[in-house]
Amino acid sequence: MAEAATQANADGLANADGRANAEGQADAEVQAPLLVTDRAARQVAKIIAAEGDPSAMLRVSVSGGGCSGFQYGFALDTETTPDDLVIDKGDVRVVVDSMSLEFLRGAQVDYVDELIGSAFRITNPNAQSSCGCGTSFAI
Repeated sequence: MAEAATQANADGLANADGRANAEGQADAEVQAPLLVTDRAARQVAKIIAAEGDPSAMLRVSVSGGGCSGFQYGFALDTETTPDDLVIDKGDVRVVVDSMSLEFLRGAQVDYVDELIGSAFRITNPNAQSSCGCGTSFAI
């Protein structure tokens, strides 16, 4: 696995250079660009356990498409690239590429279990509008 360019600790904090120190704390604490809730981390852990590959990480991405212009993507991945942000949350890792991160700054990844279904949900302060299902958005 390639070393990630930026890494946040479990509290969503990173150093000014984007890395958590050996104690897992940020020297100049800055909020991580993407927050992962405990519920989301627990669900990622369940999915990875079911897949049987402990090196797997949840990759969150943004691509063109969907009914609002951009859409969120969720996939398991076992590799990172130098421009990825890697967020450690408990025993799981969430990975976001630098292009997607531009659309996700300040967003929160959560997991919801509702009567109509269960899914990862992104609350994105950058989205001007979103579709009814919540998987696509416009900036």
